[in-house]
Amino acid sequence: MLKIEQAYWLIALFLAGTAWLNLRERRWSHAGFWLVLAALTAGGKYVLDATAAHHHLPAQLAGVGVIALAVLSPRMQRGHLVERDVSAREADAKRLGHRLFGPAVLIPLVTLVVALFGGYLVIGGVRVFDPVRMTLTGLALACVIALIAALWVTRAKPAAGLAEGRRLLDTLGWAALLPLTLAALGGVFAATGVGAAVSDLVRMMIPVNSALACVIAYGLGMVLFTVIMGNAFAAFPVLTAGVGLPLLIHLHGANPAILGSLGMLIGYCGTLFTPMAANFNIVPVALLELPNQNDVIRAQWKTGAMLLVVNLALMYFLIFRF
Repeated sequence: MLKIEQAYWLIALFLAGTAWLNLRERRWSHAGFWLVLAALTAGGKYVLDATAAHHHLPAQLAGVGVIALAVLSPRMQRGHLVERDVSAREADAKRLGHRLFGPAVLIPLVTLVVALFGGYLVIGGVRVFDPVRMTLTGLALACVIALIAALWVTRAKPAAGLAEGRRLLDTLGWAALLPLTLAALGGVFAATGVGAAVSDLVRMMIPVNSALACVIAYGLGMVLFTVIMGNAFAAFPVLTAGVGLPLLIHLHGANPAILGSLGMLIGYCGTLFTPMAANFNIVPVALLELPNQNDVIRAQWKTGAMLLVVNLALMYFLIFRF
């Protein structure tokens, strides 16, 4: 059976390879950062199992690893990484044409196929995909298939995947971890009762018997929390626990699947407005060497506002009808 832990091991292997390439070039801080992250990624399940069994030492070691990441991250200066000559890359792009998009399209396509039909795939009485994390497992499998397809299309060597992946990771630096850390922050907020506090505040401010008012409160709350926290994954558990679940699902009978998917899309609209989403809005400024750090936000906030209105309308008309 394919499980999500196997995907984590592959990610850890890639991070370890990234650390090795940096170590060979004596980029000590980068090597240490990715190596610590590889260890945390590979050993996460064992930390959880040990904690459940009331053995706290592995969890403490994980905490030390997180502190090490925080210490190493300011030292990860963006240095020059050797790339192929521009003319050579342009020649390859012209030769390959639109075939370059094939591997990228495989990622959402394979993920969707696994999410929809993976539960029906059984070999020898054993499910091929773990039903608990089927979509995530499908995404991991899709990435592996896309990598193989990319190597086949470009006729590149497998080492090229590691080299280019390493170049992208080193370019992003610690910002590559922002979605993960902010999602964890959202879980912490929900566990500490922030969702309940938000629910009480919303009940005081809006007529909760109005489905439209609850939809607007949920949507604008997703945007506001995303702007503050920098990621829709962080806002989602707080607003869903505080507004979506008690008011829209329980009180007004909203469809949970549609509410969740559109709620995340509305949160992503907030991502387009905030510098807190550094990996989306600040890192590209540095990569493109733009004159103002808010240039990306200035270019996209109008699109985000229009999408917000459209998604709010879709949420209101769909979640109570299906």
